[in-house]
Amino acid sequence: MTESNAHSSAGPGPLAGVRIVDLTTIVMGPMATRVLGDLGADVVRVETHEPELMRNFVPQRSVGMSGMAMNLQRNKRSVALNLKSDDGHRALCDIVASADALVTNLRPAALARLGLSPEDLLAVKPDLVYCSAVGFGSDGPYAGQAAYDDVIQGLSGMSSMFAWNGDKPAFVPSIVADKVAALHIVYAVMGGLFRRAMTGAGDVIEVPMAEALASFNLVEHLNGHTFEPKLEPFSYPRITSTNRHPRPSKDGWIVLLPYSNQNWKDFFERVGQPHYAEDPRFVDANARVANADDLYGLVDEYAPMFTTSEWLEFCEAHSIPAAPVVPLEDLDQDPHFAAVGLLELAEHPTEGSYRVIKDPVRYASDPDQTIKRHAPRIGQHNTEVMRELGWSDEEIAEL
Repeated sequence: MTESNAHSSAGPGPLAGVRIVDLTTIVMGPMATRVLGDLGADVVRVETHEPELMRNFVPQRSVGMSGMAMNLQRNKRSVALNLKSDDGHRALCDIVASADALVTNLRPAALARLGLSPEDLLAVKPDLVYCSAVGFGSDGPYAGQAAYDDVIQGLSGMSSMFAWNGDKPAFVPSIVADKVAALHIVYAVMGGLFRRAMTGAGDVIEVPMAEALASFNLVEHLNGHTFEPKLEPFSYPRITSTNRHPRPSKDGWIVLLPYSNQNWKDFFERVGQPHYAEDPRFVDANARVANADDLYGLVDEYAPMFTTSEWLEFCEAHSIPAAPVVPLEDLDQDPHFAAVGLLELAEHPTEGSYRVIKDPVRYASDPDQTIKRHAPRIGQHNTEVMRELGWSDEEIAEL
């Protein structure tokens, strides 16, 4: 994998020729712009000379080049500016004037103070697609409040779901709100770019983190409360069952998920209890959902009869969904993820050998799309980008 020398585009991909200004921090914004860069956009990341939190996280081999930054900042060019200075502001406006879209998750009030509000930048580039990712929608009472992943997990109902398993409210051990919102940013920007291509008009887009996760949580759980008046139950009983979890096998852990009528018939025969297939509680999908606690309790009871490998062999032979429980840190050792190259080694020009998280979406026109540019150092592309915009070497030196 080699670094592209392209200027107008990071390389092949469906967004080749599109320029995105990345004015983001932490994970939500950088992940979104990374995906856009993976898809071929020329992402110009505008940052300060001091590394922000995720850039300076440990471990790292060089300042500002943390393990997270190596993948979050790939396929981008970095320009370091002091946006409070006149020259820094002018430089950013020149970059925006050359761009198709801007993504930011800085607070709207801070952007306004810097002269970077939607109105300010649409005056510079009238057909700009301006995407602002915020904690809470601007028309609600929480607008402008600080929003971090833990806060959004609590507010969106996600933390409360653990009570369904008999646990106290908890956080998913992942910055899931940031990452869900990041993917909302990606499709929002691509929708704005498509509209711009069709009409020539720019747009101002708001992606609220709280609403993104709340709507995500309600997809299956709103259920009977979709209707007015409300019907019961709220949520999806199969998902909320206290017995829904990986099962202890004879020698480890396994995910067993018989699903169809035939799956359950085969499962019950395997454990020597064929009569359960005719039990009114389990006779069809609706009955099984309504009695999920009892049904999954039986799976808990019988799963330890066989080893994990014996279960996997049986389930494959009978088309029953099943999988081993793989520790997250061992994903690269799983035969499937190894075969598809989920984590591949690459050589960074300054940071040496590192693991690249492969982009999971693959286009036939761009099969090896993941690395077009390695993650840049802060300000690595100041001279390159500003020369493209017509700045003299003297002006760049002053900047």
